[in-house]
Amino acid sequence: MLKVKSVVKTFGNLVAVDHLSFQVEDGEIFGLLGENGAGKTTTFRMILGLLEPDSGTVLLDGKRIDYTITDKIGYVTEERSLLTKMTVKEQILYYGALKGMEENEILKELDKWLKHFEIESYKEKKIKELSKGNQQKVQFISAVIHHPKLLILDEPFTGLDPINVRMMKDAIYQLKKEKTSIIFSSHQMEYIEEFCEKLIILVKGKKILDGELEEIKKSFGIKKIEIKAKDVNLSKLKEIEGVKEVVEHATNLTVFIEREEVVPKVFQLIKKYDVSKFEAVGSSLSDIFIEMVGKSNE
Repeated sequence: MLKVKSVVKTFGNLVAVDHLSFQVEDGEIFGLLGENGAGKTTTFRMILGLLEPDSGTVLLDGKRIDYTITDKIGYVTEERSLLTKMTVKEQILYYGALKGMEENEILKELDKWLKHFEIESYKEKKIKELSKGNQQKVQFISAVIHHPKLLILDEPFTGLDPINVRMMKDAIYQLKKEKTSIIFSSHQMEYIEEFCEKLIILVKGKKILDGELEEIKKSFGIKKIEIKAKDVNLSKLKEIEGVKEVVEHATNLTVFIEREEVVPKVFQLIKKYDVSKFEAVGSSLSDIFIEMVGKSNE
């Protein structure tokens, strides 16, 4: 289990991380979200032991993060950190050795992951000869070759097509089954919604929202209605009290509302038309993120 307790990190007058606390259980995938500059990378660096907090503590299985602990952590960075003149085999042997692994153990794990990602033939290829997507796979392998206790994933799907996204998802779920604690960060909210049961949103280093994803979404209630109907009188629809905005799409309408009580009012108008779809929809994580971050930046 990872525990981050009231961590603060400043750089001169800039408070990069402001009394941040959270914990990630064994086998849990935890979302850490925020705009660029929100403090995510600084938080990751403190967890990795690369930066020392001004105050607060970071504990992995009850122990402070130091060089005796960092071998238990894996990190997939947003920017690739591969040595491009090395072959895939040389690269993974290098990273595995840094984590204290024996060569035969590294090669056994490497063959397993190359098979999973269907790139067995690339073992002796140089990193620079690989596509961006295949480089991303190698970067992931380098982060998990040592069976980390904690894995930090920062935009892990960069450069991957849908087929390879599925392979990466399967790999992440496998690590979850093996009780790896995973911190997941992405600007693609659909991935956060798929993977994470709990999350935190940061703004300027401070936590503005945290908790279980489903509870957070319930607390925001119904905020829009998806409608498919013919020849709807949009002017009448917009005049309904509590309707904030009506957006026309190619085949449907999205009606944004202030509160759930507006849904029956909209239905009373819409039912007069040839309706094939009327669905009240809760806020997506993307909607929640935009609303909360927008309020905090006002």
